[in-house]
Amino acid sequence: MLTHGTAVQQQRWLRPVAAGTMVGAFATTEPEASSDLSPQAIRTVAVQHGDTWILNGRKRWISNSPVAGFIVTLARTGDRLSMFIVDTTLPGVRVGEPDQKMGNRGQLTADVWFDDVELTQASLLGGEPGHGLRHALATLTLGRIGIAAAGVGMAQAAFDHAVAHLSTREAFGRKLAANQHWQFLMADRATEIENARNLYLKAALRRDAGEIFPEPEASMAKFYGSRLAVDMARDAVQAFGGLGFARELSADGTPGPVEAIYRDSKIGEIYEGANEILKWVIARGIFGKEITG
Repeated sequence: MLTHGTAVQQQRWLRPVAAGTMVGAFATTEPEASSDLSPQAIRTVAVQHGDTWILNGRKRWISNSPVAGFIVTLARTGDRLSMFIVDTTLPGVRVGEPDQKMGNRGQLTADVWFDDVELTQASLLGGEPGHGLRHALATLTLGRIGIAAAGVGMAQAAFDHAVAHLSTREAFGRKLAANQHWQFLMADRATEIENARNLYLKAALRRDAGEIFPEPEASMAKFYGSRLAVDMARDAVQAFGGLGFARELSADGTPGPVEAIYRDSKIGEIYEGANEILKWVIARGIFGKEITG
């Protein structure tokens, strides 16, 4: 909305978000559509009747939806896609219970249903129909940079925990860090973390410079950073042995420092759909094909 919304929409919805009195959500994914956001795949439909639009459909895995005051929603309008700002207090809007996920439990997600929801023309993001795919792709690009940064943060945390443990834990009369296996593995991971950090910073700098689609760097950063988070967290679990697998020791309350990181890192691998879509974007950048919509 900050990039594509009208001045009235920004004042109406973004001011309370900035003030902390309202939470927003962004809805593209559906039970049968996630990576594929083509008009043929999207089942949520908005039909125009005079000055109003009637919205019907269902969205899935919608972050923040259980607490959102509005949901920016992708819907099919004729043979194209459009974005609508949907007030969650409107009749016909129903948000399900939060999903029970393996990790990333602080991120609330749920299904959202739209049953003959009546929307005014002012609810159409940007004021014109037909630009929804471009709006969605630009927003997902920002999400990729954020998930890439989160992946680097989890990898760095797992790395720091592992190094501290390897430097103090002894086995067979010496510190674990004295073993060449761990030295070489940590050297590789340190290099990869630095590469992943540079990738998301490069994408973020391009976005800050005004490029709406800082690709392929954003997709590279998300793909590389989220995969690295899993790899590094798995290595940290191995370094800690049994304590790496434990959430907490019942005997004395000792917390397992890397179990939660491993759980949460798996979410990054599947966020925004399969990594195949990221590889598609990267490939288009390599071969000079424009990303449109």
